[in-house]
Amino acid sequence: MASDLHRILEAPVRNPGIPLNLDWVTSSRVNKSAVERRCSTMTGRRTVKKDWQAAWLLKAITCIDLTTLAGDDTPGNVHRLCAKAMRPVREDLLEALGVLDLKLKCGAVCVYPERVADAVRALEGSGIPVASVAAGFPHGLSPMKQRIEEIHRAVESGAEEIDIVITRAHVLNGEWTALYDEVAQFREACGEAHLKSILATGELATLTNVARASLVAMMAGSDFIKTSTGKESVNATLGFALVMARAIRDFHQQTGYKVGFKPAGGIRSAKQSTDYLILMREELGREWQEPHLFRLGASTLLSDIERQLEHHVTGRYSAYNRHPMA
Repeated sequence: MASDLHRILEAPVRNPGIPLNLDWVTSSRVNKSAVERRCSTMTGRRTVKKDWQAAWLLKAITCIDLTTLAGDDTPGNVHRLCAKAMRPVREDLLEALGVLDLKLKCGAVCVYPERVADAVRALEGSGIPVASVAAGFPHGLSPMKQRIEEIHRAVESGAEEIDIVITRAHVLNGEWTALYDEVAQFREACGEAHLKSILATGELATLTNVARASLVAMMAGSDFIKTSTGKESVNATLGFALVMARAIRDFHQQTGYKVGFKPAGGIRSAKQSTDYLILMREELGREWQEPHLFRLGASTLLSDIERQLEHHVTGRYSAYNRHPMA
């Protein structure tokens, strides 16, 4: 049993990418009605309660990329965010739950490139990686040279993960070779840092486009595929997640490489976090419930999870202002 757990938690071989397979990409199609039915039945018949709910919420915390991407970010608020990532839940609640010895912490802290060095200093010795958005985030429309330089700057500042954003026009115009080449350049610029490719799914028009963009991004060497920047009018949804999870499963079955998944944008409630964990478990398996293959991009989610844990322990809800994020 212990050896099986060790195998599950062992970091997977990094996806090196494969040559672009246009036949595979263009043959991929999605039935929207089937996706909607699957999502509605999954959330309707799958739920976790009581001690199980608390356990799943603790797991969700370990997968959160705790994020601040505001125009008025300062070293001070980044430092406070990092402190929260290192101690995401009050010790009295953890003690009451019997998990104080778990040394609970978030999966990563995500910031703009200009704030990476601040986050690296604040997280020193914690084991929590710093993720940085880059490559013209959130629109991805700056010149390629500038986007590559932004990645280099973030990596040189200490970022271990880079969240890039693709050019949506490549997807909308069916320019799969251009998309592949773009992501491959970003992957090369990342070096040893892991690449998370943001598809901006709410701007890709169809679920079939989401599936095809997912495949191309993985073929080009993405370590994770991510739904959204959080700045679109439509961000993460279970429908997008289902389509992307099945693309990840298909890619793994065809190549043997495991690619992670990160929903982001609009994930604010504890219930949403467990919905995504359930989807990962059912579509991809136990390993995709671990932070090396699953992340939740969020800035306010942790506050609601902590409130739910407090309710589980005390039977009462506290006000949101008792759980500040920064």
